[in-house]
Amino acid sequence: MTSPDALTSPVMLGDDAQSHALAHRLGLTLASTPDSDDLWLHYGEQGLVLGGDKRQFGAPIQADLVGGGVAHRRQFGGGRGQLIARACGLKQGVSPDIIDATAGLGRDSAVLASLGSRVLMIERHPVVAALLFDALERARRQEDLKTLTQRLFFVEGDSSQTLSALVAASSVAPQVIHLDPMYPHQDKSALVKKEMRLFRRLVGDDMDAPQLLAQALDLATHRVVVKRPKGAPPIEGPSPSHEIVSKNSRYDLYVHRSLKPSR
Repeated sequence: MTSPDALTSPVMLGDDAQSHALAHRLGLTLASTPDSDDLWLHYGEQGLVLGGDKRQFGAPIQADLVGGGVAHRRQFGGGRGQLIARACGLKQGVSPDIIDATAGLGRDSAVLASLGSRVLMIERHPVVAALLFDALERARRQEDLKTLTQRLFFVEGDSSQTLSALVAASSVAPQVIHLDPMYPHQDKSALVKKEMRLFRRLVGDDMDAPQLLAQALDLATHRVVVKRPKGAPPIEGPSPSHEIVSKNSRYDLYVHRSLKPSR
């Protein structure tokens, strides 16, 4: 990831105790209204949201582990036949423990958990981690989602530096490690979604992806799965065992050994 000093720190909107506490924890400035160039965090009726100038970034974004696009994928995405499930080795009788080492807003983690895997979400950017933690807490308050949320675990930390320690402190085995590092685009026209522009403005590019891949390959017991844009080169390091390609993206697979059905 780009040096934290080079990234954009949002301001915190709100004058309630919850907003003050989060601003203090993250070292953010409290403001009543944002400047036009500011990114901002705010506790709304539906939880914590991140926003900015609508002309550049569109509507505010929020981590949501149960509704919206995640719910659509859960209901109509194709179950274990969808690409991410196939890449992570989910099949009849096989629901591996998965480490999502670049969890982001947690959407892939939520889908994998809904399909039966226990998933440890790791996120290093403190603002994204706050959004993800807020989403998990909201999901846990829904009794009908208890089975799903019991399979989701979260820790804030830098996978590229301390992946082994973060996993060791959890109850989730590193059978499969899933990586989706931010790919550095040179052409701004590639940033079609305004949401992605907002996310990239906040977190920058994951320039240490080779270091993270090396740690994941050492730690994963069965396979490492790396999501890449279609046409992008693999992450620097060993060549993938094979790949699964869709219209717009690709999964590079580094397979140590086969995942077997549990007995």
